[in-house]
Amino acid sequence: MDDRGRLTAPGTLLNGVALAPDGEDAAQQAAASAGLAELAAQYGLRPSSARPPLLAYTRMVWARRHFIASYATARNVSMYTEARLGQLWQVLTPLLNSAVYYVIFGIIFQANRGISNYTAYLVIGVFIFSFTERSVVVGSTVMRANIGLIRALYFPRACLPLAYVLVEFQQLAVSMLVVVAIVLGTGEPFTGYWLLLLPVLFLQGMFNVGAALLMGRLGAGAQDFSQLIPFLTRIWRYFCGVMYSITSLPSYATLPEWAKTVISMNPAAVYITLVRNALMYTQRADAPGAKPYNAAACALFNAKKIPPLQAYCHPTASTTQLWLVAAGWAVVTLVVGVLFFWQAEARYGRG
Repeated sequence: MDDRGRLTAPGTLLNGVALAPDGEDAAQQAAASAGLAELAAQYGLRPSSARPPLLAYTRMVWARRHFIASYATARNVSMYTEARLGQLWQVLTPLLNSAVYYVIFGIIFQANRGISNYTAYLVIGVFIFSFTERSVVVGSTVMRANIGLIRALYFPRACLPLAYVLVEFQQLAVSMLVVVAIVLGTGEPFTGYWLLLLPVLFLQGMFNVGAALLMGRLGAGAQDFSQLIPFLTRIWRYFCGVMYSITSLPSYATLPEWAKTVISMNPAAVYITLVRNALMYTQRADAPGAKPYNAAACALFNAKKIPPLQAYCHPTASTTQLWLVAAGWAVVTLVVGVLFFWQAEARYGRG
């Protein structure tokens, strides 16, 4: 009760005077806190939200590799459980996209000019770009989509973007069986160049992991960013040569060299080109620079878009340069993505 005979509510200050511990009580509390800190240090305890050092963080992620693989497999299996066709949609979706693009770009807009085997060219472009596109889009939503799991359990948050990229890679592995069948069915021979598919997909996977980590942090901080990403990737698709040959564009020959480099060397375009070079003999035979330069033949190609004549034109980049650029994109994006994501480790899950 207060001094006027009335009950005080919980937490109400008597007579407006703040009750504070005296000096002796404050000293005891400080000593108790120091004792708890020493006890926590003795048994290796630390705040669950604290960000560990980078090397320790990477070791923690590696230690949970089995969790990442199991989580990705479970996600992949459950993704289409309610659909009648189930896992077939992993292949049907990009195939339907390929069919639509073939009608629109191959027939209506005649984007197949300058390409000897447009069917294989288009299917490879759609499937390979979809791997990167889905990794980026899903990476931008993964932290918010799993906010309950993040708040309930402690684990390195980078496990989530990694698991979702692994889901996309598993779907790509199934889809590549269809791609191989289409490439062979359109008359492309099986050669030793096909083995180059493995390092290309490995480098693309590294790039996708780094991109997913970058998008993961940005998407966790602002939901509007996640809504914007699908529109940006759609624009990206049209600048990667997915549905057409970049070098066959009517205005390509008149573009300045820096513009040609920017268009041809963006990461998605590089990985698509390397996969096409690995699986398609016609792509390697007709590639610019495949034969000694001939000004007349190159000019005729620019005018008539006859595929074999493109081999007599100057290449924007050699095959060696394409591999170096592909490796550079993969390494730089992965390193930057890991560092960028790790710096905000303590903030994920706060909402």
